Amino acid sequence: MTAFMAGNPALKDLYNDLKRRMDHAVADFQANLAATRTGRASVHMLDQVKVDYYGTATPINQMAQVSAPEPQLITISPWDPTILKEIEKAIQTADLGFNPMSDGKIIRVPVPPMTEERRRDVCKHLNRVLEEHRTAVRNVRRDGNDALKKLAKDKKISEDDEKRALEEVQKMTDAEIRQMEELSHKKEAEVMQV
Repeated sequence: MTAFMAGNPALKDLYNDLKRRMDHAVADFQANLAATRTGRASVHMLDQVKVDYYGTATPINQMAQVSAPEPQLITISPWDPTILKEIEKAIQTADLGFNPMSDGKIIRVPVPPMTEERRRDVCKHLNRVLEEHRTAVRNVRRDGNDALKKLAKDKKISEDDEKRALEEVQKMTDAEIRQMEELSHKKEAEVMQV
């Protein structure tokens, strides 16, 4: 089914803007999920860690090869071996509960198994992040609804078009939120799995 708003010249730009902003919120939520710690090692666990590299806060994956060769281990091979100590320090100060060890060439980051309490904390964190992103999508919906009401008030679209467009914005909002909730449930199941 093609979108009514996308086919209406007066609403096309608004539709594209709302869709882009809602998709951005979902993509940001997915990035947060990827960085969320589960019981297994993942290279994305270090995505939020930045290293001071010549005065610039740089993500580790932009200055080193990051891999997870075993379920409980992450290895980091910096392209510039002189930055080894800074990467190690950044991981320790990131307060992720990791204790990196260096042998002068690569850094090994053992990923300790998660306790039951830590799993519950991670699930609570996931729910907070989900709610923040739900709110972001709802804010986009509100902006869209306001814009539609203004277009109708200024007689740029008919009342029927406004009604159909408002319904479509609501459907789009529901679909985006449902997608995030499904992703969150999958991640929660992954976190709680021992």
